[in-house]
Amino acid sequence: MAHSPEKMNIHSKSPGYGRAFAIGIGLNVFFVALEVFFGLRANSSALLADAGHNASDVFSLLFAWTAAWLATIAPRGKYTYGLRKTTILVSILNALMLFGAVALIAIDAIRKIRNPEPVAGNQVMIVAGIGFFINAITALLFMKGRKEDLNIRGAFLHMAADAGVSLGVVAAGLLISLTGRQWIDPVTSFLIIAVILWSTWRLFIDSLDLALDAVPKNINIDKVRDFLLAREGVTDIHDLHIWAMSTTRVALTAHLIMPHGSNDSFIAELQKELHREFGISHTTFQIENVQIEKDCSVDC
Repeated sequence: MAHSPEKMNIHSKSPGYGRAFAIGIGLNVFFVALEVFFGLRANSSALLADAGHNASDVFSLLFAWTAAWLATIAPRGKYTYGLRKTTILVSILNALMLFGAVALIAIDAIRKIRNPEPVAGNQVMIVAGIGFFINAITALLFMKGRKEDLNIRGAFLHMAADAGVSLGVVAAGLLISLTGRQWIDPVTSFLIIAVILWSTWRLFIDSLDLALDAVPKNINIDKVRDFLLAREGVTDIHDLHIWAMSTTRVALTAHLIMPHGSNDSFIAELQKELHREFGISHTTFQIENVQIEKDCSVDC
């Protein structure tokens, strides 16, 4: 007997971030244009590198916003879970885009090390300083939801990293103005690369795990198993699966051995407890009176 009454499912609803995305995208489009203009004018590898990074973040914010909207579309047709998993796919895409930006930044920095060119340090400082405030404001827009949604966390990490990078570029501009040493500019680009890789790698691995239906890292499957076995009437459990339906919703299926059977109130209460204790919002249980021997020709 399988139980998955949709009306009893408890779904945590993440707050809408449409306005945050719109503001963040608008601010960053303006800043990318500003950085490209002054980067070319000041002949600054660091400014152009940061502009490339910020341009990728504009696309990242657009993709994340689109995915967040798609996740709200009700299931229909062949998409029986809806389009919630687009938030996971976009998290992977965002990480890959940042890795691509790293490659472009490295190529430009290596070229500047081999052939040093004069850089206008004061212009670099002013533009990067503006960038720090824009990126910091954008990061704050996503700060609240970063712990609950990997998609929002990706947006937050991008903007927070950008704020840190902009500060680094300000420091580079100051040092160039004080010392006249042009190699500081491309070296700063490599520091930018380090920051991007550091902030992106964990996001990439977490997103990849969710895409492969791994148990979300905030859930201990052994604790869930022990929790289910502790329910009255449950003598054993098998085929326990826990995976992410999106960056905010987790699903669970399990076969519960209950010799004396169960009722709908048991299932309803169990669903509420799993949501409260572990944040699991979509559950399906198969109740069995006796242990059924597994057919390894079907699934082992």
